[in-house]
Amino acid sequence: MDVNMQQPKITKESKNKIKVEFERTPLKERLKAKFLNLYFFQQVGWYIFRLVLLIGLSYVVLYPFLTKIAGSFMSPEDFVDVTVRLIPKNFTLDTYKAILTELDYFEAFGNTLLLSLVCGVLQTFSCCFIAYGLAKFRFRGNKLVMALVVLTMIVPHQTLQYSMFIGFRYFDIWGILSFLSGGASIDIAGFEGVNAILANIKLFELENNSLTLTNTFAPLVILSSTGLAFKNGLYIFMLRQFFNGVPDALEESAYIDGSGVYRTFLTIILPLSIPMMMTVFLFAFCWQWMDDFYTNLFFTGTKSIKLLPKIVDIPSSLKMDYAGQNLYYSAIRNTCGICIILPLVILYIFCQNFLVQGIERSGLTAE
Repeated sequence: MDVNMQQPKITKESKNKIKVEFERTPLKERLKAKFLNLYFFQQVGWYIFRLVLLIGLSYVVLYPFLTKIAGSFMSPEDFVDVTVRLIPKNFTLDTYKAILTELDYFEAFGNTLLLSLVCGVLQTFSCCFIAYGLAKFRFRGNKLVMALVVLTMIVPHQTLQYSMFIGFRYFDIWGILSFLSGGASIDIAGFEGVNAILANIKLFELENNSLTLTNTFAPLVILSSTGLAFKNGLYIFMLRQFFNGVPDALEESAYIDGSGVYRTFLTIILPLSIPMMMTVFLFAFCWQWMDDFYTNLFFTGTKSIKLLPKIVDIPSSLKMDYAGQNLYYSAIRNTCGICIILPLVILYIFCQNFLVQGIERSGLTAE
């Protein structure tokens, strides 16, 4: 037999003939041929395995959240009742009411929203500007700068906390204020009116011949504006990878038409980068919202600005001494956490398309 002999082709007419003959067979025979075969049992087994695996993983991931949500609606009596698991017997909203009223939730929410928006916008544009320069301009030390950016993602922030606190607690660039107050005999106390105004808008205060930036928004605003804030190394890396995928022909065409570097960046590159910028903004906004490292570092004392990560406490009206006190207090703190992350959940519901689209376009692949 010739090995090169071609197999007969199945034509469209042959398929139709087989289909017609199959439909003419009795229903019992057709069901038997369709379901009583090895392929069908393999598909059913694989489907059941995936379903059980997904249900198990979902249970492991969601169960802690479900217990915290259920506990937030339980009364103190439910925590000493062994028959209560996830469904409370004495449904109550007292925990939420106490958190909203006694812990100044809405004031903390407003301050956190303002701080997260400002820092998110500043981090997005500063990181975008830095990443564009690292991606599109070849200069001496380009790789070294990028290595330092990656280094900021590796070095623990705790190693820098003392120097950052002292730097912003006694903020005096190059000793300018000390020189003015000493050599020029300018009395800092004369700025009391200006100091009061600046303190009211939560920017900075003047104290001991230096700017006191702690307990204000200024440290986080400065860090965000200069690309040195929390996770900015990651944002720069993501945006750099995205800009590496932008064709150079777009910029070259703009340069030929007489557009400068900044105009090209603002009118051509930024509109193309909106999905990626939205992703970076969402990351920056959410991480700033949940940050407790910088907020505990720069916002200290009894007069510090109220922020959501700092409201995790027991309201005075809910303090009591009984057998289930520890479980009840733990549930109250978990409820505080729910109140903190709930706005982020709502934000994700409306912005998840931007997030997924930005990650898909980020180009996080090896160069």
